[in-house]
This record gives sequence, structure tokens and C-alpha cells, in this order.
Amino acid sequence: MKRVVTEHTIRSEKIPEQLTLAVASDLHSAPFEDLLEQFAVCDALLMPGDLVDRHRKDNTNAERFLREVPRIVPVFFSPGNHEIKYRDADGFLARAAENGITLLQDKSCLFRGIRIGGLSSKKKGPPDTGFLDRLEKEKEFRVLLCHHPEIYRDYVRGREIDFTLCGHAHGGQIQLFGRGLYAPGQGLFPKLTHGIHDNGRVMISRGMTNGAKPRIPRINNPCELILLKLEPQEGGKKNE
Repeated sequence: MKRVVTEHTIRSEKIPEQLTLAVASDLHSAPFEDLLEQFAVCDALLMPGDLVDRHRKDNTNAERFLREVPRIVPVFFSPGNHEIKYRDADGFLARAAENGITLLQDKSCLFRGIRIGGLSSKKKGPPDTGFLDRLEKEKEFRVLLCHHPEIYRDYVRGREIDFTLCGHAHGGQIQLFGRGLYAPGQGLFPKLTHGIHDNGRVMISRGMTNGAKPRIPRINNPCELILLKLEPQEGGKKNE
């Protein structure tokens, strides 16, 4: 499956050193061997949800991912709706942690001077806003993994969180005049499907693959790997 690489650079006085972070959302247990070389030259891999596909009978690729990828790059993973609803959710997340993946389920951690947080998907109800309250109080540059763009819109936007990474919308499946046709949680003609929004405070991935049961095919909407480059501020604009 064709994937494009999208680069985005952020500069801030709160970033202590230059980092390159790969962002892989919505892999849905697809093959990943073509990504290993790219992952290996990055400082970390951020995954804002849906490494598994709960509709697949066989999630072998996702299980191999747990064993192989943490050996070549630090992985930070915030569960999406497919993990939360997966028939072996507890076992899968336990195996992720056992293999050295940092699970961010409504918590954050420090990595080379920046703070990475993860707002976990829920089966129902609102997200953990208490975690967001705590994250706002942290002093470091804060990167939040939030699988659902609509959750960002309703609960994260306007908070003192430096940058948020989302997925879930799969680019709106069909792109017409730069707009997506449909996204779960947003319905027809959604506003938050891909790219940079909210004055540079959130970036939405088109996702790494289609998933086992795409209701709508991808048209004018390639899959996407994001390379997020963080740099110390040296004057000028913070975002490019």
C-alpha cells in the first residue's frame, strides 16, 4: 500500500534538543517491514492508537510489531478504539508493556526533555479530563497523543498543551477538493480529517492503512507516515 511521508517542524524555547519523531497511527495490523528502516533513524516512534484491528481474526502483524519494533526505536503508544474494544485487549496491552513499549493510558512521561502524554480511548463516556488538567501543569514541552480528532475538538482544544497528534479519521476516506467525505465520530463532510489545525496546535494523520473492514475506499487519500521534527527555538516562528 502506498504511503506518503509528511514532515512537520516545531520550534520552541521549551525544546532542549533536536528530535525526529515518527508518527504512525492506525496501522490496523498491516505489514510494516517497509517502515523499519525509517523507524530506525528516528529518535522515537509515537503511535496514537489502533495498532490492532478488532475486526481481524488474525492480528499476527500487530503481535510481531510488539516484539520487533521496540528493539530498534523507543515506542510510545496510546490505545485507540480498536485496542479498547479488542477481544484480547488486556493481554495485548500487557504484551506491549512486556516488550518495552511505553503505554500512555491517561498518563505522561519524560523523554529527552520533552513530555509525551496519551489520552486513552474509552468504550463510552468522556475522556479522563483529570489527566488533561495534570498535563497542563507540566513545565516541559508537551506532546499529546489523542486518537480521536473529535475528542481533541471537544476536550483538548483551548488547553495549555503544546501539540497534539490524532488519527482515527483515515483522512476522510475519499478526498474531494481537499476535504474528507466521512469520518467516524464526525459523520459526513468532517472538518478534522488530516493535516494541521487550530493554529498549528494539532496534527491529524491520514493513517497507515485502511483497516480490515473499510466501509468506504480510499480515493485521492494516500496513507501517511508523519515525521515530526522538534527543534530548539532560535528566533522566528515556532511552527512551520
